[in-house]
Amino acid sequence: MISYLDFEKPVAALEERIAQLRSVNALHDVDVASEIGRLETKSAELLASTYASLSPWQKTQVARHPQRPHFRDYVAHAFSDFMPLGGDRLYADDLAIMGGFARLGERRVMLIGHEKGHDTKTRIAHNFGMGKPEGYRKAIRLMELASRFGLPVVTLVDTSGAFPGIEAEERGQAEAIARATEACLALRVPMVAAIVGEGGSGGAVALASANRVLMLEHAVYSVISPEGCASILWRTSERAADAAQAMKVTAQDLKRINVIDRIVKEPLGGAHRDSVAAARLLGQALAEEVDALAPKSAEQLVAAREARFLAIGG
Repeated sequence: MISYLDFEKPVAALEERIAQLRSVNALHDVDVASEIGRLETKSAELLASTYASLSPWQKTQVARHPQRPHFRDYVAHAFSDFMPLGGDRLYADDLAIMGGFARLGERRVMLIGHEKGHDTKTRIAHNFGMGKPEGYRKAIRLMELASRFGLPVVTLVDTSGAFPGIEAEERGQAEAIARATEACLALRVPMVAAIVGEGGSGGAVALASANRVLMLEHAVYSVISPEGCASILWRTSERAADAAQAMKVTAQDLKRINVIDRIVKEPLGGAHRDSVAAARLLGQALAEEVDALAPKSAEQLVAAREARFLAIGG
């Protein structure tokens, strides 16, 4: 069952009516096929028109949808032969950030990304995708391993931000994020990042300082959440929609100002409606970008990555 967002209520009403008609048809052998077909067409058209004109705040809600695919879903449907590697060899293994060897089609890659979890138990286990210092240090270790073996690095970013708890600060959260960002920029192998849900603050940048940065159609990417921004500017989180509009958090806005390089289409109605199709579309885009970077030398990759980020805002 799909969880409907507030702005999807007209679509939800239509789909509920379709379900009722199907139930009547099954129980009473009444031929309502033509009416069901008419309502299905109307529902699809309404869904398409709704998603064609989403506001930045509505896109933020889609990016946070509880059924939106996460790291494990993309591993299952866009990659193969995933071999997870754990631990930072310093403190612990952080399940908010996962990674390991994988295949993207016929290409061997190092895959790293945030995992939020799908239910209460797994969300707690993965700390809602909020990485701790040991998670970012694990990412650094895996990047260095990829560089040693000459493997492209692919990252899937989906976090509201790095974990802000006292214990994370005690273990050097800011330093770990800075080192992870530095490791991305210094990589001597191709690196492609994809913002697949939320890209929040330094917790996202630490895995997204890549040669090419992709973004799913309804993902968001910003230095702070709209609620956090609204709380600072207007002393109330109720103006989050205004903040989202002003912050230019959407893929379409960020593509126009060259913060990201490519927008990847999602299935109609968002990735949460068809996670398999969403994963395959993303996998195809990632493969194309990895192949485009493959002929470049290590020196060219590092120089291009540095130039790309220095040019933002210039």
